[in-house]
Amino acid sequence: MIDLFTAPTPNGHKASIMLEELGVPYTVQRLDLGSGAQKTPEYLAINPNGRIPAIVDHAPLDGGAPFPVFESGAILIYLAEKYGKFLPTETRLRSEVIQWTMFQMGGLGPMQGQANVFFRYWHEKYQPAIDRYQNETKRLYKVLDQRLEGRDYLCGAGRGEYTIADIIMFPWPNIHGWAGVEIADLPNLSRWRNAIRERPAVQRGLAVPGDVPAADVVKFAQAIVVR
Repeated sequence: MIDLFTAPTPNGHKASIMLEELGVPYTVQRLDLGSGAQKTPEYLAINPNGRIPAIVDHAPLDGGAPFPVFESGAILIYLAEKYGKFLPTETRLRSEVIQWTMFQMGGLGPMQGQANVFFRYWHEKYQPAIDRYQNETKRLYKVLDQRLEGRDYLCGAGRGEYTIADIIMFPWPNIHGWAGVEIADLPNLSRWRNAIRERPAVQRGLAVPGDVPAADVVKFAQAIVVR
């Protein structure tokens, strides 16, 4: 059994989509970010960085004690290796998948996350910051659009194969409008996004951790700004 500690964010949805795609049993521990649940000593023992998502694997392959994993990219790599899915073992293709996974972790996620903050939540309108992060998000979207020319998925020969690179990337373009960045002029990225959204496991993963009360949305927005 795996415990998933999460909240309804793009980073949280990476982990829940992966678990749904794998079809393995897991429990959901929803964290109220607005109340600071991610900063409690109990949670910091699992994720010292005090962010979501994190998992605890109660049946690690080495048969030892329950094993915590934090950082969404590390979680997806860990799960892919444990269950032997969505991360190829061939050297070059594996590296290709990890490269695009790191592209999301080091590029798209941080840039679009800041675009979200300054466009939606900042206490005053500061246009230079909005422009900076929206423009960089759009640039990264264009890189993805070019990569997806003639391809169904980001990695692999021919039209590609579905991997953790697609799983980790998808939740950010999926909410492009929340950052005020359009993708209608990026046909390959739009096609890929729409196709991924049709996967049943993706739809189930996006529904985790369940319906979000309006008050929680406000508290989450405040948590982004002040933490």
